[in-house]
Amino acid sequence: MPFYFFNEDLPYRLTQKSEIRNWLVTAVEDHQREVREVNYIFCSDHYLHQINKRFLRHDDFTDIITFDYAEDHRLRADVYISIERARENAATYNVSVPDEVHRLLIHGLLHLLGYADKSPTEQENMRQKEDYYLSLRGF
Repeated sequence: MPFYFFNEDLPYRLTQKSEIRNWLVTAVEDHQREVREVNYIFCSDHYLHQINKRFLRHDDFTDIITFDYAEDHRLRADVYISIERARENAATYNVSVPDEVHRLLIHGLLHLLGYADKSPTEQENMRQKEDYYLSLRGF
């Protein structure tokens, strides 16, 4: 399957990769899209902060950055996820770290599928879509 998972500068062990890939495919198929290749890269706050400054000119921390390289209807992207930020978010929202990582996985994919989260309305719509797809996990 065209979803790949990598660690950049810190270890993170994503479990149930096959189930996660199938779950992500469900979201793609729901939107009548195809995946060429989506790379999820787990990294530190520092690493993602450097990417944010260098490529997006934002000098702040974030939990996820999605680079969309699609040239046609097939998705192709690199999605960087800060595991340190995911751990902080999990503690803040009283969820498990894997659940928060899953939220970030689907969040990045939803961006690739055309969802934005700049305005309050867009943020609410994004959150509802995240919750919907999280509810579909059978693992």
